[in-house]
Amino acid sequence: MRSYDAIVIGGGHNGLTAATVLAKAGRKVVLLEAADQLGGLARTEEFAPGFRVSPAHVLNRLHPDVAAALDLESHGLRFTAADIAPTAVLAAKGEALVLHGGYGETLSGAAASEESAWRDLRTQLLRHAGVLKPLLTRRPPALSGMSLGETAGLAGIGLALRRLGKEEMRDFLRMLLMNVTDVLDEHLQDARLRGLLAFDAVLGSHLGPRSPTSLLGLYYRLAGEAAGVAGAQVLPKGGMAGVTTAFRAAMEKAGVSVRTGASVARVLIEEHRAAGVALASGEELRAGLVVSAINPRTTVLDLVGARHLDTGFVRKVRNIRMRGNVAKLHLALDCVPVFTGLAPEFRAGRLVIAASDDHVERAFNPAKYGAFSPEPVMEIVLPSLSDPAMAPAGKCVLSANVQFAPYALKEGWEAGREEFLRAIMAQLERHAPGIGASVLASELLTPADIEARYGMVGGHWHHGEMQADQMLMSRPVAGWSGYDTPVGGLYLCGAGSHPGGGISGLPGLNAARVALGRK
Repeated sequence: MRSYDAIVIGGGHNGLTAATVLAKAGRKVVLLEAADQLGGLARTEEFAPGFRVSPAHVLNRLHPDVAAALDLESHGLRFTAADIAPTAVLAAKGEALVLHGGYGETLSGAAASEESAWRDLRTQLLRHAGVLKPLLTRRPPALSGMSLGETAGLAGIGLALRRLGKEEMRDFLRMLLMNVTDVLDEHLQDARLRGLLAFDAVLGSHLGPRSPTSLLGLYYRLAGEAAGVAGAQVLPKGGMAGVTTAFRAAMEKAGVSVRTGASVARVLIEEHRAAGVALASGEELRAGLVVSAINPRTTVLDLVGARHLDTGFVRKVRNIRMRGNVAKLHLALDCVPVFTGLAPEFRAGRLVIAASDDHVERAFNPAKYGAFSPEPVMEIVLPSLSDPAMAPAGKCVLSANVQFAPYALKEGWEAGREEFLRAIMAQLERHAPGIGASVLASELLTPADIEARYGMVGGHWHHGEMQADQMLMSRPVAGWSGYDTPVGGLYLCGAGSHPGGGISGLPGLNAARVALGRK
C-alpha cells in the first residue's frame, strides 16, 4: 500500500493545476486519471485517419495567476497579441461581421453608427465584468462567519463598484440579472452583432437570450482573457494538446507522480475523514488529503457515498442541474471551405453562425421540450489552418460547438442523431456552399456521448449550469462553496466548483490554496 501527502483525482487542467500547486508547497502528490491521456476535453485526439482535434478548441479563460503559479511560460505556453483570433459572424447572404482584437476592439463590416454604439456597449460590459473579476480568484465569501480576508475581498468589490461612478454603478446593479436581449434592445441594431452577443451569453447553458439572468453568461465570458487581453481568445497551435503539455511539464517538474488508466472506485473514509482512495483494480493508496477534479455529483454520490453524508447535503448535490446542451461536430474535409461573405484571411479565426438574437432564441425553444432546432446556432474553428499538423496535406479539419442539443432528446439520440447531423450540415451548407461534398469523415458527439467518453455527468462542460443560483457561494451547492466538503480532508476542484467552467485553472488553484490553508 502506497502512501502520499495528497491524492488528486482527475487529470483535466484543474486537476493538473491543483496537483502542481500542492507539490510546489512540498507535498508528496499522486495524480490519478481514469483515461489513458491527461487533459480531459483539452486533449487532442484523432477522429479520422490523419485528422486530429481537441474537443475544447478555443482558449479564452486561462488566468494569469494560474500561468504564474505553474510558470507555464517556461514550459512553452505563451501567447501574444498577435495570437488573438478574430471572431466572424457569418451571414448566409451578404458580408460577414468581423470583430478584431480583444472581443471587438474594432469591427469590420458594420455601419459607422453601429460601430459607435458597439464601442460604448463594449466598454460598459468590460467595466462591469471587471467588477466581478476579483471574485474569481478567491474562495467565495461565506456570508456568515466571514474571515478577515473574505471581508476584505467583499470590500474590494464594493470599492470597484464605487469607482464606476454613481450612474454606472446603478447601471451595473440594474443590468446584473437582466436578459441579454433587453440589453441589446437598448444599444444595438445590427442583427449579426446582436446574434453574436446572444450566442456567447448562452453558450454551454440551458438558457435563451430572453431567459432571465442570461447577461451573466456574457459577463463571465468577458471576465476571462487571453494574451493579457480581456475577452480575447486564441486557437493554440496543435489544439489544446500544447496547453496540456505545458501543464503536465509544470506538474512533473514539481515532482507529482502521474498514473493514467487509474480509475478511482471510492474514497476511503475513516472517522469522517478522507484516508485515501481505492482503485477499480483493488489497489489502495493512502493520503490524508484527497482533491477531486471530477464532477461533484460523481465525487460525492459515487466515490464517497450517501451513507457518509448528511441527507441535506446529498439532496443538494443530487439537485445540481447539469444536463448538457451542446454537441460537438468534427469534420474531416477534402479542402478548406469557402464561407459566403468572409475574406479568406479570417477563416483561421472563430466563426459564429447566429443570424440574430431572435435566431438564438428560436434555436433554444425546442430544447425546452427535449428537441433540437432545424436551424442550430454554432461556433466553428478550422484548427488545421493555424496548425497544418492537424490534418493531412491539403486537407482541413472543422470543429464546431453546436447549441442547442438536449442531453435527453425525446426520441433518444440513437433515433435522432442522423436527423440532427443533417440539420447541422444544412446550416453549414447555407454559409459554405459545397461543404457537404468535401466531407471525408465526421464525428458527432452529443451530450450523452460526451458523458460516456469523458465521464462528465450529463455531458455538461461546466459540471453544472452556470446560472445565478449555481454560481459564487452556491457553487457547487449553497453552504459548501469553499472547496471543502463535509468529509474532512476531501476537497473539490473541478469545473463544478467556483468560479466554474472554461479552461481557466482557477478552481484547481483556489482549491489547492484552501487545502494548504491559504484562503
